[in-house]
Amino acid sequence: MQRRSEEMPTDLWTSLLLLWITLLPCVSMMPVGGAETAAGPGEGQRLLSRAKRGWVWNQMFVLEEFSGPDPILVGRLHTDLDVSGKRIKYVLAGEGAGTIFAINELTGDIHAMKRLDREEKAEYTLTAQVINADTDEPLEPPSEFIIKVQDINDNPPQFIEGPYRAAVAEMSAVGTPVTRVTATDADDPVYGNSAKLVYSILEGQPYFSVDPNSATIKIALHGMDREMREEYLVVIQAKDMGGHMGGLSGTTTVTITLTDINDNPPKFSKNLYEFAIPENLPIGQMGGKVKANDRDVGDNAKSTYNIIEGDEQGVFEIVTDPQTQEGILRLKKALDFESRRTYTLKVEAANVQSDPGGGIGGPFKDTATVKIVVEDADEPPVFSKPIYMLEVNENAPVNTVIGTVGARDPDSSALYRQYLPLFHWSWHFINSPGDFLPRRDTHQVGCTVIAWRAGGLPFIDWLERKHHWTFSCSACTVPSSCFVMRQPGVEVAGCYAPGKKK
Repeated sequence: MQRRSEEMPTDLWTSLLLLWITLLPCVSMMPVGGAETAAGPGEGQRLLSRAKRGWVWNQMFVLEEFSGPDPILVGRLHTDLDVSGKRIKYVLAGEGAGTIFAINELTGDIHAMKRLDREEKAEYTLTAQVINADTDEPLEPPSEFIIKVQDINDNPPQFIEGPYRAAVAEMSAVGTPVTRVTATDADDPVYGNSAKLVYSILEGQPYFSVDPNSATIKIALHGMDREMREEYLVVIQAKDMGGHMGGLSGTTTVTITLTDINDNPPKFSKNLYEFAIPENLPIGQMGGKVKANDRDVGDNAKSTYNIIEGDEQGVFEIVTDPQTQEGILRLKKALDFESRRTYTLKVEAANVQSDPGGGIGGPFKDTATVKIVVEDADEPPVFSKPIYMLEVNENAPVNTVIGTVGARDPDSSALYRQYLPLFHWSWHFINSPGDFLPRRDTHQVGCTVIAWRAGGLPFIDWLERKHHWTFSCSACTVPSSCFVMRQPGVEVAGCYAPGKKK
């Protein structure tokens, strides 16, 4: 409440006075106005002459949290009407009158009847009046005043939003801000130092520091590495009374996590990988796996794999498994044991995120050697030509040799020495080297020829080694007939002539 600042003549300072008689007497005295009073017949007091009333006060104070066996004296009201022989009494009204505050009607003493808490209610507005003790008629108009509850340091600082969590990038420079914490103090921020807070760090050195005034937590140690330690627990204290002895304090915790930067390259688990791959592995199938480990996490740990040496013909490719971050070695072209039996590849793993940040140098890649041994597979026979053109005169004698078919074993240099045409018609068959003679009663024939290794295997095993060839022989309009063998053919259960079903 704003103080009234009207000044009155000195000869009129004959009004009610408020005396400071509390433990901390602090009544602010100032005049608030005047009135005319007089005495007359039949009245205890009538308006006779101008005598200004002087309530020379507008507020008083009481110390909070005070408790004792007796009510605490807040202040005393007094008027110059209170002279010997006059019966007057003082009346108190307003907030807390009669419950929290009581007045001695005869002396004007005001007492606090209860223990007061400034944080619950900081001030009370009341009115005081002087009345005739016999008739209860007012001798003075009521005057308003305020009783303020004076603060003591009875509330510790509190971190309302704690505990806190914060994150900062690893390898951050010293002095990098991490987060800011805030404590509040319910005491009066204006009166004294009860609410003046100073911050300090109780746990978390030497990694972090805190600004004593702003409570900003900062990096205090150079080179903090997430791969060495990822999480820190910091305890911050706020102390009132400017941090001086006797002040109250409160604490909170801050869990600080170091976030990852790309400061570690991928690293192969070994320098040499060896794989054995069969030559008949289908194209696109996996031939082996390699793995480069990265101590970073998330995107910083992702790598791509490449073959940088040893595969000039593009036989292999290596791709990254997105789930496991392994390098999958796959076949792009068919292998041939007879033409090349080993491959030595140099494989590189490189980070997808090439910019590490934080001033960390590269290179962020690693290499390993992959040795591949091609394993031999039992391949079927291969005939010497894809197309055979066989000619014979139409009047050739029976048993004339019209052509020779030849097959080789891809797994060795030996020629196949046994051949078998499957057919229903009769053929003159010569075992070696694969000659055949047709009958003279048709112009066009076809059959399937099977070649197999010589060696006494049962026929059922020959089927595992067979190579199917179909050839047809057709008469030409020229003086000779031509016979054509084609591959790869369709397995035919016998020979056929034009106009007949297979």
